[in-house]
Amino acid sequence: MQKKSDGSTYAPKGKQERVVESGTFKVGVIGLDHGHIYGMCNGLSEAGADILIVYDNDKSKIDAFIEKFPSAKAANCEEDVLNADVNMIASAAIASHRAQIGIKAMKCGKHFFADKPSITTLSDLEEVRQTCNKTGKRFFTYFSERLHVEASVFAEKIIKEGKIGRVINVMGWGPHRVGPEENRPAWFWNEDEYGGTITDIGCHQIEQIFFYSGAKNGKVVSSRKANYNHKNHPSFQDFADANLEFDNGCTGYFRVDWFTPSGLGAWGDGRTLIIGTEGYIEIRKYIDIANSSEGDHVYYVDNEGEHHICAAGKAGYPFFGKMILDCINGSDNAMSQDYILRVMEMAITAQQNAKVIEQ
Repeated sequence: MQKKSDGSTYAPKGKQERVVESGTFKVGVIGLDHGHIYGMCNGLSEAGADILIVYDNDKSKIDAFIEKFPSAKAANCEEDVLNADVNMIASAAIASHRAQIGIKAMKCGKHFFADKPSITTLSDLEEVRQTCNKTGKRFFTYFSERLHVEASVFAEKIIKEGKIGRVINVMGWGPHRVGPEENRPAWFWNEDEYGGTITDIGCHQIEQIFFYSGAKNGKVVSSRKANYNHKNHPSFQDFADANLEFDNGCTGYFRVDWFTPSGLGAWGDGRTLIIGTEGYIEIRKYIDIANSSEGDHVYYVDNEGEHHICAAGKAGYPFFGKMILDCINGSDNAMSQDYILRVMEMAITAQQNAKVIEQ
C-alpha cells in the first residue's frame, strides 16, 4: 500500500508510538471504497489502537483488508460494526455516505474517523454538528496531506519556534493523478457522490491554510472550477482554485487539479508555501523533482540563513495518538470539533459557489 505513484492506495507507515496498551482503544471499520482507510488504520494501530471488525459490501475488499490487519474479523453487515464493542468507527466509504455513517456511529456511542471529505453537503454538516452536541462523541477527519506527512508536521515546529515570524500568507498546490480511468469507480466521477473537486481534495488545502495561519475563522473570497480534459465525465472537475481570508489578517490561495503527468515519480507534487513576516517555508511533500525521489523536504529561509531539512523520521505522526487520547480523556489536543466542521463548511461553500471557468 506504499505505491507513491497512486494516491488512492498510498498509505504511510510510521514508528510505533503507542499511547495506550492493547485492548484499551478498539476500532471498527465500515466502508473500504477508498484506499486511504489503510493509512488511517496504520496511524491508529501504530498509536496502540486495535482494529477488530470490518464491513464492506464487497467481500474481496474485506479479505484484502484483513490480510493487512489480521486482528480484524469480518462482519456480516454494517449494524454488526455499529453495535460492536469498539470505541471508534473508521470509514472510507463513498464520500457522500460518510457523514451519515458517522451520525449512526455517534448515536451508537462511538467516536468516528472519516476519510476526507468527511462531509459533502451543508445539510449533512448541520446534522453532524447537532449529533456531536447531543451525543458528546467526536467526528474526526483524515486530512492526510498535513497529518500524515512528516514535512508538514515539521513545518509546524518551525512556525511555533518563531523562525519566520507572524504567518501572513499560505499557498497550497494539490495536484493528483487520475491514472487509467477504468481503475476508478463510478462514484469517483459523480459530483453528488465524490462531493466536487474543492470539497474532495480542496478541503486538504483549506485545512492546511487554516492551520498554519493560526486563525479561528475564515471565509471564501472566490473560487473557480473547470473540466478541461474529462468531457466524457461532465460531473467531474479536473481543476479548481480559491482565495481565502482569515480573521487574523492572513490570506490564502490554493490550486488543486488532476493533471499529474505520467513522468512524475509520485502521484502528485504537493507543495505548501508559508510566508511569514521574518521568513518563509516551502514544503515539498512527496517528491523533490529531478533531485530526490523521496518526500518530506522542508526548505526555509529565516534571519539566520537558508535551510533544507529532510523531515522523514524526524517528526512522526502525532495526530493519531492525540486523537485516541482525546476520545479517552475528553481533551481537545488533536483537532477541535469546531475546527473540523469549519474547514468542511468552507470547502463545501467554496465548491457550491465556485465560478465555472468558460472554455
